[in-house]
Amino acid sequence: MVRTVARWVLLAVVTVAASVGLTLLGVPSAALFAALVVGIVLALLSLAPTAVPRRAGLAAQAVLGVYIGTMVHDDSLAALGPHWPIVVTVVVATLAISVLAGALMGLRRDVTPLTGALALVAGGASGLVAIARELGGDDRVVAVVQYLRVGLVTATMPLIVLFIFHPDRSHPTQVTESASAPWYVSVGLILAISVVGVVLGKLVRLPGAGLLGPMAITVVLEVTGQDLGLTVPSALVQVGYVLIGWQAGVAFTRESLKSVGRAMPLAVALIAALTIATAGLGLLLSHVSGVTPLEGYLATSPGGVYAVLATAVETGSDVTFIVAAQVLRILVMLFAAPWMARGLVKLTERFGGQSREITEDKREPIAVAD
Repeated sequence: MVRTVARWVLLAVVTVAASVGLTLLGVPSAALFAALVVGIVLALLSLAPTAVPRRAGLAAQAVLGVYIGTMVHDDSLAALGPHWPIVVTVVVATLAISVLAGALMGLRRDVTPLTGALALVAGGASGLVAIARELGGDDRVVAVVQYLRVGLVTATMPLIVLFIFHPDRSHPTQVTESASAPWYVSVGLILAISVVGVVLGKLVRLPGAGLLGPMAITVVLEVTGQDLGLTVPSALVQVGYVLIGWQAGVAFTRESLKSVGRAMPLAVALIAALTIATAGLGLLLSHVSGVTPLEGYLATSPGGVYAVLATAVETGSDVTFIVAAQVLRILVMLFAAPWMARGLVKLTERFGGQSREITEDKREPIAVAD
């Protein structure tokens, strides 16, 4: 008992220290990345807890579901205006390209097609990591590759914007913030939405109900204007990120780390190809809708939504349109991924394929979402 408590304390202290350091360096999703890396290191040193309690993981999923849902606003669809058909087309095309890239990654003998697809879906990285294990994928591979995607896209965005688009930064966009409810009201709403969302999600057999149930309810409240000023406290979001990062990190072994390392060159190549392909879709969006090429690129970027928002504001771009397109991308990716997972599992079973685990044989089998 004492040893278990000591391991949790060590994991928490080191994670907090790493999160603060990475935040000061401007690393995106610093808490999730720090928790993942610290969890891996301590697990390899046999100093980490054996696993994150299932209820804690489910609570983290619910918080992230509500948080992502609050990105939607009642004027989100209106912001797309008459251009919504081409935006939807681009989002669906991005999903198709992501699935193709995931299928190519799944050709590796140590990565299942399902894990490859979830790892390269271009949107909702923290959400996908949170539900990857429940859907039947390896959350360790999904966590590393998804964070790699977000990191690479975020790191290259300033260079692409500077050297290709040459933006005028002399007239930044003014962004106004709406009033929010007191924190205690928001926490109460989050708790109610989480419980109702998870229960209803399981009743309708929604894949990844812990994340998607609360997210769906939050989106409905936001779109109908009944959200009562709901905001998710930053501290709560960071705790959710940490739990998701730990969930994947502490499950690592030396063998699984080697397997992930062997898959990294292919993952980087596929992420680069995905970034180039979505940039092409951005040019198509620009040509059809009349937005600038820079706005088309920012609207279709396959990740780094906060970097996208910051860049849009600095360059005087149409922030409302870009954010609406990005939120639509994230929602479609998150809602489509679980159904895609079920489809891949059924295809594998139908054609007699076997799941190739990246983990050791002794690990408990992962059940597909019920």
